[in-house]
Amino acid sequence: MRTTRVWCSGTVYRMSIGTGVLRQAGDELDRLGFSGRVVVVTDETVEALFGEELERSLRDAGFEPEVIVIPPGEERKSLETAGVIYSRLNELAVERSTPLLALGGGVIGDLTGFVAATYFRGLPLVHVPTTLLAQVDSSLGGKVAVNHGMLKNNVGGFHQPVAVLADISTLLRLPEREFRNGLAEVIKSAVIRDEGFLEFLESRMDDVLLRDESVLEKMVAVTAGIKAAVVQEDERDHGLRNILNFGHTIGHGIETASGFTLCHGEGVAIGMVAAAKMSVAMGLLEPGELTRLRSLLVRTGLPVTMPEGIEPSVVLAAMARDKKRAGGRLRFVLPTRLGEVIIRNDVPGNLVEEMVLESNVVA
Repeated sequence: MRTTRVWCSGTVYRMSIGTGVLRQAGDELDRLGFSGRVVVVTDETVEALFGEELERSLRDAGFEPEVIVIPPGEERKSLETAGVIYSRLNELAVERSTPLLALGGGVIGDLTGFVAATYFRGLPLVHVPTTLLAQVDSSLGGKVAVNHGMLKNNVGGFHQPVAVLADISTLLRLPEREFRNGLAEVIKSAVIRDEGFLEFLESRMDDVLLRDESVLEKMVAVTAGIKAAVVQEDERDHGLRNILNFGHTIGHGIETASGFTLCHGEGVAIGMVAAAKMSVAMGLLEPGELTRLRSLLVRTGLPVTMPEGIEPSVVLAAMARDKKRAGGRLRFVLPTRLGEVIIRNDVPGNLVEEMVLESNVVA
């Protein structure tokens, strides 16, 4: 098992990464000083796969788990679903010291985190991420949110967890598309901060796709470490943390325009290629670096072009409402080489439109 520590909001929390971590959940909560009732929030799919194992771990450690199960899907990450959970917490008469455990992927993590941040002005939150995307990205850093009005994550706040428990064995049960979805954030992390890690991914991608557990453990740990380092320097997203949005500005727009039929990582993969091509057009990146990035994404099976049927005007409209705007301008994270990026808000509007209007955004 590997451990990553994250210092935020004047405290430190631990991310435990390894096979069998789920079975240690009860012991971890006991170590943190909790006792009695705990509330697990999950969805129907994840509950069927991992709910019993988590509940057994909690009961064996002397806890009394209550489980709130919601239907799966991005559309459940809403104020309406948050209200359903609030009502259930009322019925359970939880106290301010009652921890909420988010068992699932990014939707469950963001939604449960939002509820934990707002119910009784803050309940303890433990992330138990079961997807690759959640393990390497959404469970870390304290961002919690729901979607509203066809915009992603536009209602939310910051609420750091007290622990993150990432069991690598859950990744073996992921559908292929969901697993590859998470690889987009892994590759993103390497591109923005660590060329050596990118070389590791290039050399071991076959093992990654075969889901070699030892390779996955290292991959998750390194990616989590990259995000932790960035978040610790800029917890509230005022500057450096923006580099984590590489590929997201166009990617979120495409994801929204697809009616969320595209996965988050698929949108980000397309957005990373678009941002890299933008960087080449602005003379910031060598064309060979774009080719290298695109090749790695293609190896993972992620899309690198916009699918047919997505209206460019809808993508541009979603981008115009992007929460990362500053002074009316969109901010773009642009690579200057693989392993290093800069943040720019002076990308010409016609170049942005070109990257969106072209269905083929490759070099």
